Amino acid sequence: MKLAILDDYQRLALEYADWKSLHDVEVVAFNRAFSSTEEAAEKLKPFEIVCLMRERTPFPRALIEKLPNLKFVSLTGARSPSLDTQALKERGIPVSNTRSAGGGLSTVELTWGLIIAAARGLAKGERNMRSGRWHEALGPGFSLSGKRLGLLGLGNIGARVAAIGKAFGMECVAWSTNLTPEKAQSAGARCVSKNELFEKSDVLTIHLVLGDRTRGLVSQSDLQRMKPGAILVNTSRGPIIDEAALIAWLKKNSNHAALDVYEREPLPADHPLRRMENVTLSPHLGYVHEDNYRIFYGDTVENVAAWLAGKPIRVING
Repeated sequence: MKLAILDDYQRLALEYADWKSLHDVEVVAFNRAFSSTEEAAEKLKPFEIVCLMRERTPFPRALIEKLPNLKFVSLTGARSPSLDTQALKERGIPVSNTRSAGGGLSTVELTWGLIIAAARGLAKGERNMRSGRWHEALGPGFSLSGKRLGLLGLGNIGARVAAIGKAFGMECVAWSTNLTPEKAQSAGARCVSKNELFEKSDVLTIHLVLGDRTRGLVSQSDLQRMKPGAILVNTSRGPIIDEAALIAWLKKNSNHAALDVYEREPLPADHPLRRMENVTLSPHLGYVHEDNYRIFYGDTVENVAAWLAGKPIRVING
């Protein structure tokens, strides 16, 4: 039986679990993204088992229908909007998921790393140091104390980001479609309108789940409301922001974006965001850390072993 581990970009998957315990299973790790559904179908056609890392590789019905040998899927994390679990269920293919470590805490930590990097020009400063320069072309940056932190979404992750903002001495405000003043107050923030969130925030950070209501939620008009020099941070999902509007806004304004997520991932090598000086970029590292990898891949091996034994566990499309 053949098992495919997808999108092992860092070539670490085989180190973080005992894949050899899966007797008579040939394990193959793919360390780059497929260029298209057609390439994915061609490369995955021989495999009975596919192990997905979150939503790095979209797995729609169109791909599933091209995989006649597929019998079992294991997914890291709780869910993946790009995985068609219903299409798999219709073919009698179970999907098992895994636990994760920290409940989003690593994303909170990365959010603050990006905020501080953007506010103090750390990315450009680091490039200066490596090229033998010093303060050349660096702006003054700004201290966070006394500034306004705007949170687009105040769920588990957003509330934790707000708590750290308060510790930095920031005023915290928030908006989402279902946010109430009482819920905002319980998280140490003040509920404001969407327009005020964009108009008055010094740092605006996004913490929403991607779905039909949030895709493209941050529009051209929203971005144009942001005050000069304000920072936009996204560690949630790229398509929440209208990417074309984001690029146009960054080209025309003195604002800064700090991004961990993108419309297309991996971000193409020739993408315009890579060439912009007023953008701090990281390669979707919000959930990437050693503890998560050990749980993700350890649970994946457990999932496969249980399915091979005829008793699948953690099934999400049963």
